[in-house]
Amino acid sequence: MKLFDVYPLFNITPVKAEGSYMWDSEGNKYLDLYGGHAVISVGHSHPHYVQKIIDQLNQIGFYSNSVVIPQQQELADKLGKASGLDDYQLFLVNSGAEANENAIKLASFATGRKKIISFNKGFHGRTSAAVAITDNPKIVAPVNETENAVILPLNDIEQVVLHLKAEDVAAIIVEGIQGIGGIRVPDPAFLEELERQCKKYGTLLILDEIQSGYGRSGKFFAFQYTDVKPDLITTAKGMGNGFPIGGLLIQPELKPWYGMLGTTFGGNYLACAAGIAVLEIMEQEKLVENAAKVGEYLMEKLAGYKQIKEVRGHGLMIGLEFEEPIKEIRSKLLTEEKVFTGVSGTNIIRLLPPLSLTMEEAAYFISKFEKVLNELYAEA
Repeated sequence: MKLFDVYPLFNITPVKAEGSYMWDSEGNKYLDLYGGHAVISVGHSHPHYVQKIIDQLNQIGFYSNSVVIPQQQELADKLGKASGLDDYQLFLVNSGAEANENAIKLASFATGRKKIISFNKGFHGRTSAAVAITDNPKIVAPVNETENAVILPLNDIEQVVLHLKAEDVAAIIVEGIQGIGGIRVPDPAFLEELERQCKKYGTLLILDEIQSGYGRSGKFFAFQYTDVKPDLITTAKGMGNGFPIGGLLIQPELKPWYGMLGTTFGGNYLACAAGIAVLEIMEQEKLVENAAKVGEYLMEKLAGYKQIKEVRGHGLMIGLEFEEPIKEIRSKLLTEEKVFTGVSGTNIIRLLPPLSLTMEEAAYFISKFEKVLNELYAEA
């Protein structure tokens, strides 16, 4: 049987990883500034993380949500403390798309409305409702098309208010920092006004923190650079450090009923063990603070290169926009300097390393990055 060929692949086979590094089947060592697409939060193969999952598997690996799973409450307690949102409720799922799907459904249940507002260049997942509100027509199948999805320009509050006035919008969803959209940070004043207008017109505010959350921005959630308190917050990626888990944080006024939401695998024993381990490591090693400190260093250094049009982001979620395509820069970094980086579109490099990235590793990247820029631009 052949694999369904939908992924453009690097010709690399990783066989081992530790901290901020990976090794391929040929024995090459790579500095990982991609983090498996912002998933690796506490570093590859962290011993506490590995042991926590092994210990749980030796006890019980899975049962359904028809029984009490104490690890779910433990995870909720630790997440509430770490994020400062301990008055919220937690619904556990398997992925970011599933978290957004349930947030949209819950908002519709709560308001009795159908319309969802999202923003240009946003990405919210590949399930039915999530893909319908994602600004990428190439991944929206005919069955996903709906008149209930409204995509507006980011930071344009006047356009938002025009739609809210009809009082038929269930929710507005916005990323704390747009990831696939090119590391675009919403204007704090826009987010704060968004919250005010949502309250005025009875619309719920959803903060999609799937990529920007869990300490990546240098705050636990990126929206915490503002005074906004969303109705719903979605998270995933760094939540499990590679183990599939996602979550929906729900403000206390929204009340559940039995059967409102559901999932077979969400909140299983192993997923919770992974999620608990991540939060324990983040607290013990002060990884949110580390992301802020190392990210500030990287952004300051990168802002000094005239070849870069703009440096954007917070913490260890950094976008480097160039005037021209960056394919050759990334290729040289990967094949010659053994440094993984991410991409957005054709001209933006994304840096999404583990939150445990050290200052020494960051400085090493800067030296390799400068070498590649000097080679390519000298040739030009």
